[in-house]
This record gives sequence, structure tokens and C-alpha cells, in this order.
Amino acid sequence: MKTLQALYGGTFDPVHYGHLKPVEVLANLIGLQRVIIMPNNVPPHRLQPEATSEQRKTMLELAIADKPLFRLDERELRRDTPSWTAQTLQAWREEQGPDAPLAFIIGQDSLLSFPSWYQYDTILNNSHLIVCRRPGYPLTMKEEVHQQWLEAHLTPHVDDLHTLPAGKIYLAETPWFDISATQIRQRLQNGQSCAEMLPEAVLRYIQQQGLYQKTDNDALKG
Repeated sequence: MKTLQALYGGTFDPVHYGHLKPVEVLANLIGLQRVIIMPNNVPPHRLQPEATSEQRKTMLELAIADKPLFRLDERELRRDTPSWTAQTLQAWREEQGPDAPLAFIIGQDSLLSFPSWYQYDTILNNSHLIVCRRPGYPLTMKEEVHQQWLEAHLTPHVDDLHTLPAGKIYLAETPWFDISATQIRQRLQNGQSCAEMLPEAVLRYIQQQGLYQKTDNDALKG
């Protein structure tokens, strides 16, 4: 029987403990042995990253160097087109074969906007969804048809993730770390400490590269 693998995508601009620690807890909760961490190149849903693809890749390499749970996948960084999750998961399924249990990790906020994603209704054909719960977010979808979709695929059974190749949504009780990449970038611009928010090696690299610093234009604005 093949082992459950999970994919975890994001901009990671920069990567921080709010990305890593909940997924490490999740791995212990549901028996995950491998999480493939995949930085986006051109994220379709948000502003473009401040750090280059190469810089974000290096920060991830530094962050996971001592964490055997994680493996870095650069496929989306090599694309010049938007990183559509549906297409990435379809390609991953073709590589892994029809029977391998595969999952995609998202936050609860992403679940609520999930029906707006490109070809969202194909994603569960290729993987499970593991949703990291977040306090303060509702668990109901805006549209009744999307709520029915959610309820049709929800499972309370971790075993389903391991024994079925795809098709289930599992709500995981993971810890919430009140850290965001936006907050880190703002603190760095203001010369404030971020030592508790991200791995030391990543912070050192940010400082070496002069990332997320005030520009001359910012200084002129006062």
C-alpha cells in the first residue's frame, strides 16, 4: 500500500513559523510522513511576491534543511504562467499513478474561497483536501450549492485519507500561529525584530540579501 503524501503550496514571501509549525503538528495528527512544499511562481489570487523566485526557494531550503518531513518541489517556479492548483495536482496525479493517496493542504480561509479557484471542481478528482482550522472563520460556505459540495466530501475519518486515493475533505485541528508574511515584511521595514517568527537561518539570509528593507522611495514618502 502506498503512503499518503501531501502537497503544501504558497508564496512563502518569506516562509515563517506560521507556515511550518501547523503542518508539523498536522503530520503527527494524521500520520503524514512526507509533505512536499511547493512555492508558487506567479500566484493568480494575490499580489506578486517581493522576493524573487530564487530567493524564496533559498529561504525554503534554509527553513527545511533540518526537517526531514519536508521536501521542496520547484515545478511551479519553473513556470512562466500562473500557478493553477488544479493543473499542478493533475500533473502530480499522473506522476504518482491512480492509486496513490494524495492530499493538498490549505487553510480554512482558502476553503471558504475555494469555489472561486480555477477548475476547483476537478481538484478532488486528483487529491484529498486537508484543511487546517483557523479560529474565527466560519465553517459554512456562502452559497448553498457549495455547502452541499463541502458536506458531500467531508470525512471525520483519518483512515480515508490513507486508504482512498482522492476525493475527501478533512478538517484538521491544528494550532494557529498569529504570524503573517505581510506582518514580517512590515516589521523588517520598520527595523523591528522578527526573531520569534521565522527560522534564524532564514532571517540571516533576508538580512544578507537586504530583502524587505525600506526603499529610497519609502524614505521620501516619510
